[in-house]
Amino acid sequence: MGGPRLNFDINEYEARIARTRREMERVGLDLLIVSDPSNMHWLTGYDGWSFYVHQCVVLPLAGDPLWYGRLQDANGARRTVFMGEKAIIGYPDHYVQSRERHPMDLLAQHITDRGWGRGAIGVEMDNYYFSAAAYAALQRFLPNASFADATGLVNWQRAVKSDREIEYIRRAARIVEKTHARILELVEPGMRKNDLVAEIYHAQIRGVNGYGGDYPAIVPMLPSGMDAAAPHLTWSDEPFRPHEGTFFEIAGCYRRYHCPLSRTIFLGQPSQEVLDTEKAVLQGIEAALDAARPGATCEDVEAAWRKAVARHGIEKESRCGYSIGLSYPPDWGERTMSLRPGDKSVLEPGMCFHLIPAIWKDSWGLEITETFQVTESGAEVFCNYPRHLFIKA
Repeated sequence: MGGPRLNFDINEYEARIARTRREMERVGLDLLIVSDPSNMHWLTGYDGWSFYVHQCVVLPLAGDPLWYGRLQDANGARRTVFMGEKAIIGYPDHYVQSRERHPMDLLAQHITDRGWGRGAIGVEMDNYYFSAAAYAALQRFLPNASFADATGLVNWQRAVKSDREIEYIRRAARIVEKTHARILELVEPGMRKNDLVAEIYHAQIRGVNGYGGDYPAIVPMLPSGMDAAAPHLTWSDEPFRPHEGTFFEIAGCYRRYHCPLSRTIFLGQPSQEVLDTEKAVLQGIEAALDAARPGATCEDVEAAWRKAVARHGIEKESRCGYSIGLSYPPDWGERTMSLRPGDKSVLEPGMCFHLIPAIWKDSWGLEITETFQVTESGAEVFCNYPRHLFIKA
């Protein structure tokens, strides 16, 4: 079948594993079971739309990690992970969605056979892809092991990006810039929303500058008018209407690395309240970016944003940003740092965030966002796209 196609060289995977093992040792784990597909990819390179069935990467304190998944997906592992054949384990199809047996039953046997059945095992308890049934099966068939919650352990090791990771996000930024330009060109009253979404997907996947796009972890969000008061509505086959604003929250994605960017387009003349809010949000963005320097904390960045918009009488209950990078559906965030009060995570060069100081009122919404990286000299936004409310008469 030929060798695997890897997005990074072996040295980078080895460094990631070493970093993760140091954290495992610090918290007293002998073995780590990783079910989050983003973490699986980051540790091994595995890339496939197979996360609808149980799969994981098993990381011991020495030796290669193991890929464990559905037998028919094992060839996908052979094509995308850096490990050799002995590290790829597929389970038979009668384990898939069975009422009599669970894939973790067989995994427990493999763990026991390798002499790991009496150790301290970390599992990602609060993860989209690790179920209560999976945990119960592991407990039942590994009675001599102790289990600990390792949610976020690998995610935190991903916080500081390598030069290659930053380059992938830059390519994603070029894709999202092109996609927003296409949206602005096409959107008009009477156009069906699903027709515009088709154009969005075309631009996202076609890519730019010879780099093809990957599927983003979140579908396009484009609520209009009163629907824009809700942050997570998608689309319908209804037309865009005059005298309504629509925010477009989308991302470019390249080799699973994301660059989210939101902009709002008003078809007609917005109210003075909307224009005043735009002014406040833009000032808040500048204040937050200015505060995002090495040594500052996540809550420092949020406090700078909050202070700037408070001068305009604006309050925002939800966080104004979060860490981003590599991800799979249903979320492009890393599920670690948040720009909000109480998050005292210290910013370091190479960390990347989606700054989303969105305002959702009772009858309208406004999103103008930026994705940035922390550098030695401060925040650097990835996108070069006009930062304002677009008015299209």
